[in-house]
Amino acid sequence: MLALHHDRFVYPLPEGHRFPLGRYQRLRERLAGEAWLELREARAATDEELALAHEPEYLRRAIVGELSERELASLGLPWSPELVERARRSVGATLEAADAALIDGVAANLGGGTHHAFPTSGRGFCMFNDAVCAVRRLRLKGAAERALIIDVDVHQGDGTHAAFADDAAATTMAVNGGGNYPFRRVPGDVEIDLPNGSGDDVYLSTVAQLLPQSIVRARADICFYVAGADPHEGDRLGRLAVTADGLAERDRMVRDALLAAGIPVVVLLAGGYGRNIDDTVAINTRTIELFATQPSKIPAAPAAGGNSASTVSSTSAPGSS
Repeated sequence: MLALHHDRFVYPLPEGHRFPLGRYQRLRERLAGEAWLELREARAATDEELALAHEPEYLRRAIVGELSERELASLGLPWSPELVERARRSVGATLEAADAALIDGVAANLGGGTHHAFPTSGRGFCMFNDAVCAVRRLRLKGAAERALIIDVDVHQGDGTHAAFADDAAATTMAVNGGGNYPFRRVPGDVEIDLPNGSGDDVYLSTVAQLLPQSIVRARADICFYVAGADPHEGDRLGRLAVTADGLAERDRMVRDALLAAGIPVVVLLAGGYGRNIDDTVAINTRTIELFATQPSKIPAAPAAGGNSASTVSSTSAPGSS
C-alpha cells in the first residue's frame, strides 16, 4: 500500500500549543521498513487544486498571510509560510493517495482529514479541505464521480458537510461526539452524534448501523475514510471513551464493508491528541497496517457469540443531528 507523508514540513507553534505536530514524524519512523508499505513524500497542492474547495479571496488571504485575528483564532494555528506549505502538502498527499487508491484499491495519507476547512475559512487546525479537493479533482479528470466520506473522527466534519451540502454525488457518513467541537453543527447525510462516555459497544454498534445504509446510498466510486484516533479514552480532546481495541475493530468493520462493496478507499488519519502521544501513534499504526494488509476477500463471519461487529451489544443511539 502507498502511504504519503509530509512531516518534514514543520511550522512554528507557541510553547505549550496543544496541536501534536511531532506525532506525524513518529508515525512515519514507526512504519519505515515495513514490507507491506511504500512510503513517499507528498507533493504540494497547487493554487488551482486548492481552488477546487475554496473561494478565491479566502485562498489568496490564507496564502499571503492576510487572515484576520478572528480567522486565525478559529483556525487555532498561527500563520506562517511554513504552515501554508505544510497545508499544501497535506492536500497533495490526499490527491496522490486518491489516484493510487483507484489503481490499487487502497492508499493512505499519514495525516490529512482536514474536515473543518470551509470554502471561505479555515477552522479547527484545518486550513484547506483535502477530501473536497480530491473528490473534485477526480471528477475533473473523469476518474471518479460519486464519493463516500466516512468520518469517524470524534469531531464532526463540518467543513466537508458544508462543501457537499448540495452535492447529490457525494455522501457523508459521520459518527462523532455530540458534546464536542464544533458546537454549531452542519447537517450531514447519514450521521449520529453520540453522548460523552459512550464506550466501545455503543460506538461500534452505531458504526455498524450506519455503514450499510451509507454504502447503498452513496453508490460510490471511491471512499475517503476519516479515521480519527481521538474517540480514544486517552485522548485530551475526545470524550467518547473508546478503547484502542475498539478503534481497531471500527477500522476492520469499515475496511471489510468497503472491500465487500468493491469501493476503493483513501485512509486519512485526521485527529489524535492523546495524553500520551505514543498512544495516538500506536492507534494510527494499527489503522495503516489493517488497511495495508487487508484480505483479498472478506472472511466468513464467525459463529454466533463471536467478537464481530454483528455481535457487539447495541444500545439505542440518539437521533441524527
